[in-house]
Amino acid sequence: MIKTLSNNISFLRTMLYISAFVILVVGALTYRSITEVTKSSEMITHTYKVNVELEQILSNLKDAETGQRGYIITNDSIFLKPYIVGRNKINNSFAELKALTTDNSELKDNLIDLNVLINKRLLAFQTSYRSLPKNDIDDPNFISNFRHGKVLMDSIRDKIKGVITLQNNLLAKRTEAYKSDLMATPLLLFSLLLCSLTLMYIAYNSIYKNIKRLKATNEELEIFKESTNQSEIVSKHGSWTYNVQTDTFTYSDNLYRLLGEQPQSFESTIDNFMKYVHPEDVDQLKLQVEQMRENVELPYIYYRVIHKNGNIKHLKAYGKSLVNEDDETVLLGTTADITDEITSFRVLEERNAELERNNKELSSFNYVASHDLQEPLRKIQTFLSRLEDEEAEKLSEKGLKYINRIQNAATRMRSLIDDLLQFSRSNKADKVFEDSNVNLLLEAAKQDLAEVISTEHAEITSDAFPTMTVIPFQIQQLFVNLLGNSIKYKIEGQTPKITITHQIVEAEKEDHIIKPKKPFYHKIVFTDNGIGFDNQYAEQIFTLFSRLHNKDEYSGTGIGLSICKKIVENHKGYITASGQPGKGAIFTVYLPID
Repeated sequence: MIKTLSNNISFLRTMLYISAFVILVVGALTYRSITEVTKSSEMITHTYKVNVELEQILSNLKDAETGQRGYIITNDSIFLKPYIVGRNKINNSFAELKALTTDNSELKDNLIDLNVLINKRLLAFQTSYRSLPKNDIDDPNFISNFRHGKVLMDSIRDKIKGVITLQNNLLAKRTEAYKSDLMATPLLLFSLLLCSLTLMYIAYNSIYKNIKRLKATNEELEIFKESTNQSEIVSKHGSWTYNVQTDTFTYSDNLYRLLGEQPQSFESTIDNFMKYVHPEDVDQLKLQVEQMRENVELPYIYYRVIHKNGNIKHLKAYGKSLVNEDDETVLLGTTADITDEITSFRVLEERNAELERNNKELSSFNYVASHDLQEPLRKIQTFLSRLEDEEAEKLSEKGLKYINRIQNAATRMRSLIDDLLQFSRSNKADKVFEDSNVNLLLEAAKQDLAEVISTEHAEITSDAFPTMTVIPFQIQQLFVNLLGNSIKYKIEGQTPKITITHQIVEAEKEDHIIKPKKPFYHKIVFTDNGIGFDNQYAEQIFTLFSRLHNKDEYSGTGIGLSICKKIVENHKGYITASGQPGKGAIFTVYLPID
């Protein structure tokens, strides 16, 4: 949310810069356009002035020529006045043209040529009327000079006409440029104005949307603030901030409640806070606050506070520093009431102590079961053996049958006590994991079952196992129980065949591994050709004392597979079973790879 607002502000700032730039461009282009129009206007005026001065020169020459003719006809010197005045006017016109043609070399050259012709023509005027004999216009010299003057006058007309033609062409170009500038300038200004209006609309639209969004955000913040306050009340924690630059604290409403006070009931200073701290914890807390000011960090700290009503509360505080938008370092902290946790922890400690006592009692029971309970069994079996050896001839057939039943019951009792002890050891034995050669553990299990394997001629084949991190004696017991189970439930008259395979599998690809704790597992599969079982009992067979067959059919206590499950659970693994009646059973063990 804050990031979005910051992006919008950046966007508006960019739009402002762009609008200001466009305004500057509009001003610059307007100035340039006006300058160009003014320049074009000045050039047109300049061309008109040149043409006017040229026309004026021609007019003055015509006046001089007219005066000359008047003088020739009348021989009256008054007619020479236009010639004398025209000469001065021509000089003034040339001076003006010289100023107007400083930046036009072609026009300048033409004016030089024109000036030469005019000078010749004026000289021809002077020569003509001075060489004229009195009342003799038929004089050959006069006629020759007069004709030469006409030729010069024609040349001057042609020259002026040519210059005027050049100026008119230049005037046409400048007029066209002037019109173009006059047309382009409004179009350009209108385009830039339209662009400015578009940018202003975009900026306005963005501001309008941001205001709506800001309003909605403020409403959300109010809701969030209220939910945060309620959350602090429900979760029994309060928040606080510490500004490093100003060395000031700010407390949330619920932090006051954790101290047993009303929100904002006192100034949020560390000295006022210390008034509520348990006297035994004040010194330690002050030291931790000083370290917090130095390191601008506060690790988890624990202390007690005392309410005015005498209640003692246990609090836990933590703080993390950050830099705010004003480039100030601020420590954000949270304080939680952990009184209930402390109480629960103490109750848990008491229960753990009770559990430890119960474990000791269980250990005592195990000792009794392994020694005291087995001792009477040994005596019963001993005296039954003596009775059978010494008094068998004196007993009736029914008596011998009773003795046999007593012997079977005592043997079964001994087996049951041994299995219970084994199950108990799998529950409470020290779980010391070691890198073990599982192949050796399998061989040791075979040695434990050597007699029954030999008797039943069992065939056991297995893959080579890698080194595994396991509890060695428990894995050996796992092998003993699974191999013994497969041999026990063989098909009558058929050689037991047991196959053990191993592979490393990915937990995600195995359906039987639910919520795996490791990505890879050792998968060990025991497959036999025994009597098997119905798959509906696949879970039941791992239950303590659970048996699928009558005890007269197959011996056993129903504890062996329960021990297997407990051993696998001790290794944080999984064990499953599947089978088909008359076709054998499959037991699969998954052990995690660290």
